[in-house]
Amino acid sequence: METKNLTCIGCPLGCSVTVEIEDGQVSRVTGNTCPRGDAYARKEVTNPTRIVTSTVRVSGGKDLMVSCKTKEDIPKDKIFAVTKALEGLCVPAPVHIGDVLLPDVAGTGVAIVATKNVESAEK
Repeated sequence: METKNLTCIGCPLGCSVTVEIEDGQVSRVTGNTCPRGDAYARKEVTNPTRIVTSTVRVSGGKDLMVSCKTKEDIPKDKIFAVTKALEGLCVPAPVHIGDVLLPDVAGTGVAIVATKNVESAEK
């Protein structure tokens, strides 16, 4: 039996959770104080995912960069491929919150979306 200790990020409590794994399957989760802790722990040890936040260059805007994020969580092992895909990306102004900046980042099927407004420099 394998044991993994995690700090849950499913809610603000940050419970110390212990996950027991037998034959590659989660057999028991302890230490969580809410159902989200159990779900988080099971997913974290079998298929960890993350939301990636970053910035992208903007051409012709009042700001040179726009903050962005993955619209959904992606597999944890794709984080570096996602950040690499954003390195050379430059989008034209104006940019608005929720605009899709890159529809399928690093072959994940997940879009990169703007999290800030950047108006055109002409205004």
